[in-house]
Amino acid sequence: MSNHLVVTALGSDRPGIVSKFARLASECDCDIVDSRMALFGGEFTLIMMISGAWASITKMEASLPALSVELGLLTVMKRCSQHTPPNYVSRLEVTFNGKDQRGTMKRITQFLADRSLDLAAVRSHAEETPDGEPVQNVFLTINVPEKVDIEKLEQNIAALAEEMNLSCHIERMQGIETQPKDDL
Repeated sequence: MSNHLVVTALGSDRPGIVSKFARLASECDCDIVDSRMALFGGEFTLIMMISGAWASITKMEASLPALSVELGLLTVMKRCSQHTPPNYVSRLEVTFNGKDQRGTMKRITQFLADRSLDLAAVRSHAEETPDGEPVQNVFLTINVPEKVDIEKLEQNIAALAEEMNLSCHIERMQGIETQPKDDL
């Protein structure tokens, strides 16, 4: 039986950080089953899920603080169970673009929460155009359960974007069955 540990690390970015985490996982006889890395300004952020026998997970927990000190990173660990996602009939990739405005993420995420939709991934980025206009880009991956009418959901997302004066692009992921069921 495999056991799981989620590790989060945060600190100043420099080359080789991910390599050192991967080496430590390997030395502790653990597998990296999922990971995400991002840079925010000059700050490095890493989240990874590691699996292995209890002894391997314990070795990782004992070894990680020394690596954190060596790299000058803040780390947090938590034992967890393997994530088994519910059976979704579809996955949508949704992109919102437009003038940067306060409250965009609040409205979009509340829209999804009100419909009990599973947000699988989020990426948001604000920038200025060459003429100095602030713009925002929000990228979402949404898992859609069986009970949701996908076409109606797509219409509702488009209507939300229109209300917020944002452009919106919706794409259904390939290879996932997309049969509409009940209305939202």
